[in-house]
Amino acid sequence: MIMPFATYLRPRWQLAALLIAMSVACFGMSVFRFWITDTKTFLFLNWNLFLAFLPWVASTVLVSLPVLQRHFVILLVVLAFWLLFFPNSPYILTDLFHLKARHGFPVWFDLVIILSFAWTGLLYGFASLLDLEMLLATYLRPWQIGVLVSVLLFVSSFGVYLGRFLRWNSWDIVSEPTELLYDVGERVLYPMQHQATWGMTLTMGLLLNMMYWTIKLIRNVPTSAQ
Repeated sequence: MIMPFATYLRPRWQLAALLIAMSVACFGMSVFRFWITDTKTFLFLNWNLFLAFLPWVASTVLVSLPVLQRHFVILLVVLAFWLLFFPNSPYILTDLFHLKARHGFPVWFDLVIILSFAWTGLLYGFASLLDLEMLLATYLRPWQIGVLVSVLLFVSSFGVYLGRFLRWNSWDIVSEPTELLYDVGERVLYPMQHQATWGMTLTMGLLLNMMYWTIKLIRNVPTSAQ
């Protein structure tokens, strides 16, 4: 089923305006901190947020340009790009590891900065996942889509682990595919030797499923009595 452009144009622009405003607010807080402290401590969060922004761009292109949905190869390429960069959305949650008391600046402000970036990044990712559900509605039944979405959230949690602890980036699948696939394969073939990997993957995946399905349920709750 081709998604009609007019159906999604207005709410998509509203969502885009909100997400961009949130991104600007995050950028402003990081710049303010840099201006006050003259340290670049949290400026890296802007790059992480940009990476979280990319899967939403990919899904927006597919939904807003229905003609692309008719070309299977293009659809496959964009979805592969989406899958590659989607783990960057929940990845920012792990930037809470950088939170600690620093001389001359309140820790509560740093907490707000990190959580603001993390929440904005998650919304980019979850919004793109909702788009993916719409695109898959033509090919799969609702329960199949639900299972696939839950699995994708666990897969993205594995991607978060690869990025946070093994320091792999999304583009390393192109620049260093052999080394990346070796690390992935070793953890898949010998899971008991990498219990921390799967412990984080399962718990992070559970958290992301809790957050995503809660947001989706709230989104579907009627705003007035029927």
